[in-house]
Amino acid sequence: MNLEMFRRDGLQKVLKSILNCQRTGVMGLARGILVEFKPSASPTLVDPVSSPSNNNTSDSKKKSSEAALILVRHGESLWNEKNLFTGCVDVPLTKKGVEEAIEAGKRISNIPVDMIYTSALIRAQMTAMLAMTQHRRKKVPIIMHNESEQARSWSQIFSEDTMKQSIPVITAWQLNERMYGELQGLNKQETADRYGKEQVHVWRRSYDIPPPNGESLEMCAERAVAYFRDQIEPQLQAGKNVMIAAHGNSLRSIIMYLDKLTSQEVISLELSTGIPMLYIFKEGKFIRRGSPVGPTEAGVYAYTRTLAQYRQKLDEMLH
Repeated sequence: MNLEMFRRDGLQKVLKSILNCQRTGVMGLARGILVEFKPSASPTLVDPVSSPSNNNTSDSKKKSSEAALILVRHGESLWNEKNLFTGCVDVPLTKKGVEEAIEAGKRISNIPVDMIYTSALIRAQMTAMLAMTQHRRKKVPIIMHNESEQARSWSQIFSEDTMKQSIPVITAWQLNERMYGELQGLNKQETADRYGKEQVHVWRRSYDIPPPNGESLEMCAERAVAYFRDQIEPQLQAGKNVMIAAHGNSLRSIIMYLDKLTSQEVISLELSTGIPMLYIFKEGKFIRRGSPVGPTEAGVYAYTRTLAQYRQKLDEMLH
């Protein structure tokens, strides 16, 4: 797929283009060198506190394997606060958004996370990073860089012990928010004044009608779901526990695929900022469990024995 890679300056990555970039895989950490993650491959970071589904690597794709999938929409951004169409403009979180990301981390602090996927936008990356500061396993999320040979070389880690305490974070433009075209930067009132209230409602709530020079929800779904199928689902099939930090429309698209929603059902689906949703992938099916409860509550662990055992191992290790 010929698509131009996004460049970043530290965490302040500027979105260069969502067209003409080249994706050749994502870099992962393994045994003191960087290795390439293929769609069917899984990273070889070893976690001594792992769920039973991950222990049998030679038979990881058997139907009996189970993996957790966490979806979380980024916390409130500066343009959410101002009620502006944000789309693919790269703006950071507000103070409230930071707090939402931290609270999301508390909710998932006892759920295993082996890999993290985010969009190429800073608000989603901030949410993932802040959430993981609350995880009881205390692993460090590390963004994988594959922009150039120099980026790969300079971000290499040479300590195996350090790598074992790391979680690969893979950024992908395909998980970006829906591109709102000429609506980006406008607030609702400005947009209604310029185009008319009825037309704006059609652009915001229809499935297949894009705003001027922008994407429809259908177009957003095509890229987000294709990436999920090709890159993320194989990791779940291999027994890896995955968190995705992304955006309202890219996550709605993925939920449409997971829950087999119709185009009419998905347009009425609303996702709150900073509230994680939990799915269990087992026997080739996605089972929705809603939002994980707080870290002091046990309700979510009753859903599967695997999650209960993981929490028990964390308790034993940390006390």
